[in-house]
Amino acid sequence: MNIFEAVEQKTPMLPEQYKQASTEDLEQRVRGVKERMGSRLYLPGHHYQKDEVIQFADDRGDSLKLAQLSADNHQAEAIVFCGVHFMAETADILTKPEQKVYLPDMRAGCSMADMANIDQTEQAWQKLMELFDDTIMPLTYVNSTAAIKAFVGKNNGATVTSSNAERMVSWAFTQKERILFLPDQHLGRNTAYNLGIPLEQMAVWDPIINELIYEGSIEDIKVILWKGHCSVHENFTVQNVHQLREESPDMNIIVHPECRREVVALSDDAGSTNHIINTIENAPSGSSWAIGTEMNLVNRIIQEHPDKHIISLNPNMCPCLTMNRIDLPHLAWCLESIENDEPHNVIEVDANIARDAKKALDRMLERA
Repeated sequence: MNIFEAVEQKTPMLPEQYKQASTEDLEQRVRGVKERMGSRLYLPGHHYQKDEVIQFADDRGDSLKLAQLSADNHQAEAIVFCGVHFMAETADILTKPEQKVYLPDMRAGCSMADMANIDQTEQAWQKLMELFDDTIMPLTYVNSTAAIKAFVGKNNGATVTSSNAERMVSWAFTQKERILFLPDQHLGRNTAYNLGIPLEQMAVWDPIINELIYEGSIEDIKVILWKGHCSVHENFTVQNVHQLREESPDMNIIVHPECRREVVALSDDAGSTNHIINTIENAPSGSSWAIGTEMNLVNRIIQEHPDKHIISLNPNMCPCLTMNRIDLPHLAWCLESIENDEPHNVIEVDANIARDAKKALDRMLERA
C-alpha cells in the first residue's frame, strides 16, 4: 500500500449533495465562498488542472511558482491548492505557521513522487556512500515528497525545477564530484546530457532491487539517476515522433524534459511547462506544433491559440489521472467546509521535516 492508498482509506468521503449538484450550482457556490472570504482565501491552480477548476484560480503556474506565490500572500488565512499532494506540502513548508494549506482531494497524488520513499532513499544513500564515499551531492526534483526534500536538505543538497535544472546541476558539480538525482531519471538524464555529460557516465539506481545499474568502471560515474518517471510524459514515444514526421514533416515538436531521452533528442525543442507555454505564445500565427505534455494543458493551449495548428504529440494521450482528482465537487466541498469552520484535508508537514526540506528549497531559491 502506498501513501495515497493509505490516505484514501482515512479521507472523508465527498458528501452526496456535491455529487448530485449541477455544474451551475457548484460554480455559484464556489464563487460565493470566494466573494465572502475575499482576501482571506487564496486559490493557486496548477497548469494541469481541469478547466472546471482552473477557472477559479487566483494564479496559474507550475508547482514551485504557486508555492512561492502562496508564501508571498500574507493576507490569506486559507490556501486551497489546486494541484497534487507534494505541491501543497511545498506551499505549507514555505508559508507562515498561522496560514493553513488545503488540498481539495487527498487522493490527488503524484506517481513520480511516490516512486521514491524515504526508506528506499536512506537505504540507497548508505550503499552509495559505501561505493563512492563523500563524493555525491543529492538533488531532488520539486516533484517529490516533503520527506525526500528533507533528506536532500539534511545532506547539503537542493531542489530543482524543470526550468532551473541545468543551473542547479551545474552548481552541484562545483560542490561534489557526482550527483544523485531524484526521483525522475528522465529529467536528470536530459539535464546532464545538455550539460555535456555523456550517457556512458550515467548510472541508474533501482530502488526495487536496491542496486546500482551500470556497465563499466564505477569510478567513471558522474550522475546517478533514481529509477523513477512521470507516468504521463513517459507515454510519449519515439514511434509518436516518427509517425508525425512522416505525416506532417513541417510540424514543430516541443516536449517536456520529463520525456525519455530518445524522444527529447528527436524533438525540435524541449523545456519546462512555462517554456512550452511561452514558446507557443510567441510563435508566429499559422505555425504548427505537436506538444508532448499533459493533455489538459495541451487542450487549453489549443483553445487559447486558434491562429495556430496545435495537436498532442500522442493522439491517444489522457490527462494526468491524479491531478484530475481535483474537480468542481471537491473544490466546492473544500471551500464550504473552510467557510463553515469544519475544514478537512489540511496539509501539515511535520516541523522537523519542514525545516530540513526548506533548506533544500532555500539553496535553490538563493540561486534563482
